Amino acid sequence: EYRGLVKHTGGCHCGAVRFEVWASADLHVFNCNCSICTKKQNRHFIVPASRFKLLKGADNLTTYTFNTHRAQHTFCKTCGVQSFYTPRSNPDGYGIAPHCLDDGTVQTIITEDINGKEWEKAVKEHKTIRNMSKP
Repeated sequence: EYRGLVKHTGGCHCGAVRFEVWASADLHVFNCNCSICTKKQNRHFIVPASRFKLLKGADNLTTYTFNTHRAQHTFCKTCGVQSFYTPRSNPDGYGIAPHCLDDGTVQTIITEDINGKEWEKAVKEHKTIRNMSKP
């Protein structure tokens, strides 16, 4: 459906939440050091909302927000795993946890550290992060 992209599938640990996402087989993953990402070890890649589809489990998701309440930290009510969320940097897209994807579709992962402790400055200075949720 999307030229040059791969359909990845994934979900939470217990299987109550399942999704599909169209993205490159070579993932660009962010490793953020803000307070919540550090505690959760939240590493993620960003996709436009149009390339993400929740297959099941909408009724099994709950959301945590804090500070500006722009980031929507969704997670499974049963097992507690956050397999995707709505990032503050890209509220019109999704941040996908690569470790929650099923095996077989990821070729490489390049990880980029981002200084979430100084979030506003880091996002302002980053050349591409805000555009990652644009189709």
